[in-house]
Amino acid sequence: MEPYNVIFFGNVDLAQISLYAFWLFFAGLVIYLQRENMREGYPLENEEGDLSANQGPYGGPSETKTFKLPHGRGSITVPENGKEKRKLSIKRETIAGGAPFSPTGNPMTDGIGAAAWAERRDVPELDGHGKPKIVPMRTLKKYEVSAGKDPRGMNVISADKKIVGKISDLWVDAPEQLVRYLEIELKDKTSCLLPMPLALIRSDGVHVNTLYGKHFPKVPRTKAQTKVTMLEEDKISAYYSGGQLYASYDRLVSAF
Repeated sequence: MEPYNVIFFGNVDLAQISLYAFWLFFAGLVIYLQRENMREGYPLENEEGDLSANQGPYGGPSETKTFKLPHGRGSITVPENGKEKRKLSIKRETIAGGAPFSPTGNPMTDGIGAAAWAERRDVPELDGHGKPKIVPMRTLKKYEVSAGKDPRGMNVISADKKIVGKISDLWVDAPEQLVRYLEIELKDKTSCLLPMPLALIRSDGVHVNTLYGKHFPKVPRTKAQTKVTMLEEDKISAYYSGGQLYASYDRLVSAF
């Protein structure tokens, strides 16, 4: 009697099984990474503050994660599942889905549209040593303007050609050795910051083409004289950039 031989893998294509296993692994990896990506900014909300009907095909992460922050800044747990705290001053033009909303107040100060800002943490951004990254040059030693024109002492000229104040200092990203903001001393002796990318330095002064003279007193201020928080940075930048659209009715109309 001949022995009973069984060839178990005789009709199995190992290469094909490996390919299918890779496909399953890769699909699972994509779903996992997508759910992890939804720890911040989710669940989605519509402009009126209600939960959006479409939250995505994968759903959010099943469990929360707590991350310890460096330099003694405590911890943060995500997702927070908290709703937007601000009440936006907007109104819906039509009931159609995706229809635009119109601002009902001052969009530059309300944080609407082109002047929108994100609710970042109200603390300064830190460098690797736990110190604020962006600080006035007057607080730094051995820092100077090595190239280009030093704008300190120059007049600040708005889009309507009004002199609103003078540049009193430069705010530097110390680790990057890069000027981030210009400090403006306004005529009422108060100070505000001007994002460097929105400043045009010329021989006759520093021109700001996004704002008119009447807008500078309402530029968001910093709580501290030598520090700027991440939230304050967002509000300041949003105010200046939003003026490109909202500073006047003519600008708003010409954009459409």
